[in-house]
Amino acid sequence: MNLILIGPPGAGKGTQAKYLVKKLKNFQVSTGDMLREEIQKNSEIGKKILDDMSSGKFVHDNIVNKLIENILLDPDKKNRLIFDGYPRSLSQAKNLEHLLVKTDQKIDFIFFLNVTKDTIIKRIEQRKIVEKRSDDDLETIIKRYETYMETTKPVLDFYSKNSKFYEIDGSSKIEEITAKIDAFLNV
Repeated sequence: MNLILIGPPGAGKGTQAKYLVKKLKNFQVSTGDMLREEIQKNSEIGKKILDDMSSGKFVHDNIVNKLIENILLDPDKKNRLIFDGYPRSLSQAKNLEHLLVKTDQKIDFIFFLNVTKDTIIKRIEQRKIVEKRSDDDLETIIKRYETYMETTKPVLDFYSKNSKFYEIDGSSKIEEITAKIDAFLNV
């Protein structure tokens, strides 16, 4: 079973993905984690990623799409993926559709965790204290949220027509969101 979790930074995608990984024995595909790994390597790509992330921009689709392709081509992960924060743009969504066909896979569920900007700011300020993430300062948070809303609207429009698309109130408590996802999964 392949799933997509969509939502702005701080919506709880990672939290739900980690839960689903354990429950379903799937693999989490977190582009944020993959990009931070590249930054830690201090490679040329990592430096470009850091520059984009620090200024609140999305990392270029070509970089992200290549990382995703490598995962989809892994036979051990076939039909066992939880996409956490990918796709973020219409071109990424179309790329994912192409790669799924190429690897004979499909998306079984798409969950949109809908959260307000105020809730996001509170959550990310808390996350910054707990996780000490460098990309979580207030100015960057607001820029990332605005970029997300602008860039991801076409993705939501693209997927909302799909019968496997479910919108969930992401401002609910973690347990409530998890229970709603479980109900949709029927597991």
